[in-house]
Formats: sequence, structure tokens, C-alpha cells
Amino acid sequence: MIPLSVLELATVATGSTPAQALRETTEMARIVERLGYHRLWVAEHHGMSAIASSAPAVLIAHLANATSTLRVGSGGVMLPNHSPLVVAEQFGTLEALHPGRIDLGLGRAPGTDPHTARALRRAADLGADTFPDDVVELINYLLPREGRPTYPFATPGSGYLPEVWLLGSSTFSAQLAGMLGLPFSFAYHFAPNLLDPALSIYRSTFQPSRWLEKPRVMVAVSVLCASTTDEAQWLAGSTALSILQRRSGQVGLLPSPEEAEAYPFTLAEKTIIDEALATHVIGDPTKVHEGLDLLQRRTEADELMLSTRTHSHEARVRSFTLVAQSWGLAPAKS
Repeated sequence: MIPLSVLELATVATGSTPAQALRETTEMARIVERLGYHRLWVAEHHGMSAIASSAPAVLIAHLANATSTLRVGSGGVMLPNHSPLVVAEQFGTLEALHPGRIDLGLGRAPGTDPHTARALRRAADLGADTFPDDVVELINYLLPREGRPTYPFATPGSGYLPEVWLLGSSTFSAQLAGMLGLPFSFAYHFAPNLLDPALSIYRSTFQPSRWLEKPRVMVAVSVLCASTTDEAQWLAGSTALSILQRRSGQVGLLPSPEEAEAYPFTLAEKTIIDEALATHVIGDPTKVHEGLDLLQRRTEADELMLSTRTHSHEARVRSFTLVAQSWGLAPAKS
């Protein structure tokens, strides 16, 4: 079986706080390390009260310090929001502190609304797409320098190179990852329709590099596993109601399954939810295993990254535990 990994958003549920969500994310990192998951990534989002992972580099430093073997990284850093030099120094520092365990996943979306994006970038022109140049610039800061350094340069930087991934929900980053010879992670969990063309373009444009001799694909997928499929579907009510709230402009905390159960969904709303959840893998351990196996065979992915959002931290832990057992992950030796 291919490796499984975890995407964490530090979810803030109703009745909870960002501080509690961050504590639960830290506990989750320790748990999935023991269960045998390969890596845990945190995603950069801004202006969303239900997500507390707005500062990936800070959170990664904490999670890496709380674990010992788990790879920890960003899924991802939204590079248009930052100076490439600043990101290089942050992740060069992380790699120096935790050698061989840091991943730098890079995305080109803002990860927020236009007003917040403007506040983050401090630039009048938010339309210019310099992402390819920024990626190359960032990597160059981290590569070993020969002789006297050119300026500017990152410190720590030269020689402290984390594992760099490009993230994408379209074909743009897929093609760029192929051209640069970088591993590619596709966001199937929120852009399912472009999965197949993106992977096809990545593989067809791939050029061997100093990092990779052949394409390397990860696919991120939404998963919720419980003892029974009925229970899993009930827990998924939180996501269902959250989807409707976001579409209507309500950016709030993640609702509970009880709130979702009491909500009077219209027929039109149920159609929206059914379409949105169609590519989620929800069910008991057997059903989830079959769904993940089918996705892996379809994509020939080298790794799957699971995104699990539940109102209850305990339900999320249970989901990852059941999947690990079903998939046959090797628990870490104590």
C-alpha cells in the first residue's frame, strides 16, 4: 500500500477556540505519527474564523518539535502573499532545526478574500502572476552556493533545502511542476473535476531534475471514517452545513452534526450538498478503504493525503485511526 498522509486545518468548531484548535492539531500530529502516517501538512488560510492555520511556518515549527519522525510541512504556503526570500529563510530555518523532516508545499492562490489578500500583499496590483519566477527565486535561495555568495541570499538558506512540492487545483501548477521537475500534489478535495487533466499534463511535461528522476504525485482527498457508514454520514453533516454557509457568505465556525441535523435543508440545498460531497470518501472502514484504493488505482498516485473535518476532535482521531488500521499502516515503534 502507498503511504497515507494528513492535511490539517486547525479547525475551529462551534464552542471551541483557536487556542484549543491548535492544541488539538498538535495532539493530532503526535497521534498520526504513532499510527504510521507519513507526513502532516498545515494549510495557509486567512480571514476564516473556522481555520486557525494562518501562519504555517510558526505552526510547523511547533509541530515538528512535538514529534520526532513525522514529516511536517505546508500544504501550502501561498507564495503570492509573501516575499520568496522571507519564505526561504523561514523554511531554511525549519530545515536546519529539523533536518530531513520539513516539506515546503507552495501554492499560487491567495487562500482568502480579495480584501484580505490586498492587506497581506501590500501591493496595488494583485493581478500580476509572478508565481513561476517566485518559485525559482525561492529555490535558488536554498540551493548550495558556490564560492562567494551573490546578494541577496537567505540565512539560513544555502544547503538547508526542505522537500519542495507544488500544489495545484488546476493545470497551471501541474505544468509548472512538470517543467521544474518537482513533486506535485493535487487538491482533489476541492477541485475534483480537473484531477485527471492536471495529472496527465504533469506527467507529460515532466523533466527530470536534481530532485526527481520521474514524476511523483500526491492526491489530497476528503475522508471521514466511522464504525458505521450511517455514523460517518451523520458526522459529515457538519461539512454539509458548512458548505451551504460559505456559499451564502456566512464565514463562521464549523457547525456540529446536531446543528446540521436540525437544519431544514431544501431540495435545492440537498442537491448542492450531494454534488459537493460526491467525491468525499465517507463510510465505515471497508467502504473508505475501497474508496481510497479506487482513487489510487485511477490516479496511480504515489501518496494520498487525507483531509478530515469533524466538529469533534475525538471523531477526527477515530477516523484517522480506523483508516490507518484498515490501510495496514505500520504503527511507530515505541
